Amino acid sequence: MRRLVTPLVFFGLCCFAFVQGAELELRSPIEYQVVQRQTKDRGTIRIAGRLSEDIPKNTFLEVKLSEEGQDGIWQRIESVLEGRNVSASVPSKSGGWKRLDVRIANANTAIASATVMHVGVGEVFVIAGQSNSANYGEGKLETQSGRVVAFDGSKWTIANDPQPRAKGKSGSFVPAFGDALAAKLDVPIGIVACGVGGTSVREWLPKGSLFPMPPTIESRVEKDASGQWMSKGEAYDTLIEQMKELGLHGFRAVLWHQGESDANQKDPTRTLPGQLYREYLEKIIRDSCRDIGWDAPWIVAQTSYHVPGDESSPDIRAAQASLWKDGIAGEGPDTDTLKGDMRERNGQGVHFSVKGLKAHGEMWAEKVVTWLHGLP
Repeated sequence: MRRLVTPLVFFGLCCFAFVQGAELELRSPIEYQVVQRQTKDRGTIRIAGRLSEDIPKNTFLEVKLSEEGQDGIWQRIESVLEGRNVSASVPSKSGGWKRLDVRIANANTAIASATVMHVGVGEVFVIAGQSNSANYGEGKLETQSGRVVAFDGSKWTIANDPQPRAKGKSGSFVPAFGDALAAKLDVPIGIVACGVGGTSVREWLPKGSLFPMPPTIESRVEKDASGQWMSKGEAYDTLIEQMKELGLHGFRAVLWHQGESDANQKDPTRTLPGQLYREYLEKIIRDSCRDIGWDAPWIVAQTSYHVPGDESSPDIRAAQASLWKDGIAGEGPDTDTLKGDMRERNGQGVHFSVKGLKAHGEMWAEKVVTWLHGLP
């Protein structure tokens, strides 16, 4: 006879005793995961797990969602229990962190249970572009709200700099952006950052995409047999992989911050005309939506700043703005306006100072909230 473990756990008028030995491993959700909400106040948490032994017949699944500082109520939910695998969908309100308790029960016996201490229903964003979308700021930031997390491909963690997966080892605008957005929306914020320093829009094109002139850095491009330049597709493939990891409609939008490596290059033959910038970025947007299987929105910043005296490229800025005007992307912040002590080395560099990173993040939050309010 199997030994029962006390104390008993009560659900309604039923009395459950836990059987010692069986273990339930949850693959979804995981600790600090943020699930993209579908409406202003609702979302769906996907449960996927595996029991350490075959699931007995006449077994059911129960969950308890508890708000911070409260204890929820156990609810039996529709689920698929096959072999050792468990799957289900749990509707949930958006808002702060929740505790999720899951148990598999049979008659008056709870066979196994698992708990995720922090799971959220809120807003998730993919961030792409070049160094000012990644970890190249002059100093590191930390989230102050505790509601901003980043995904590294296997786990979610509090989004203190440097951001996982994005290139660079210093600071980013993510903590300031996430804190400002969490305060405005009162939901947790999830980030997948995949920016690559120094990249031209040409380097983000799908593999084999052709263009007439190479970018300043040639490590992610190559010549074909006819002498034309083409992208190796490395940055694009990484972007698609990370978008797919979040699942169908698993994030709100891609935030794109890039343009400095296409504007006003020292070698003018490496400068990309605005018309081609627009064409290439539109291709990246449309091809990525096709490759992930749904029309993920993009929000594009205006950025072309290098150093004092080379503070903007009207050609690149017009190309970026044309994507907004034609409804291909949402309007992001104009970060060319961040000058002086907003930039590293007391205004002499292209990357942001700590002050600039905070301003950058707050500008993104303002634009994202405005864009969200315009959605159906």
